[in-house]
Amino acid sequence: MLLYPNFYLKNIKEVDINLLKENNIEALLLDVDNTLIDLDRNLLEGVDEWCDNLKKEGIKFCILSNSNKKDKVEKVAKTLDIPFVFFGTKPLKRGFKKAKEIVNKDYKNIAIIGDQIFTDVIGGNRCKIYTILVEPISSRELFITSVKRGVENFIIKKYQKRISENK
Repeated sequence: MLLYPNFYLKNIKEVDINLLKENNIEALLLDVDNTLIDLDRNLLEGVDEWCDNLKKEGIKFCILSNSNKKDKVEKVAKTLDIPFVFFGTKPLKRGFKKAKEIVNKDYKNIAIIGDQIFTDVIGGNRCKIYTILVEPISSRELFITSVKRGVENFIIKKYQKRISENK
């Protein structure tokens, strides 16, 4: 289903090399807002080490953010030493195509990690890439995002029920 991720995890640091290898993932596209940083632009603690460890395992990275604030996205990208695409227009395919060119991998070997169903998950599923939904790192967020959260939480509950029934 277009609205359901392949995995739903607490945060980005729960994504490990075993999960990636089991699913033939060679590159990760990372959302920024509430996935890597909070509204005050604080980087999630330990994410730099997490990123470095996966790079040592051969995983490629690219930030794919819908933010039109290049300076914000660029600062995170520099901190993690990875390339970026800002104003990615997720769930449209345009930003995904740019990021795919940067990591130079087939869609089947790419995963996106983000905190929103209506941008990250739908966009990733439309491109037939692996989708990993994570909980937002902060409850504070932009108004437009907070409006969508109620619907997203309903979808997540249905997703979790479906997963538990299939176990």
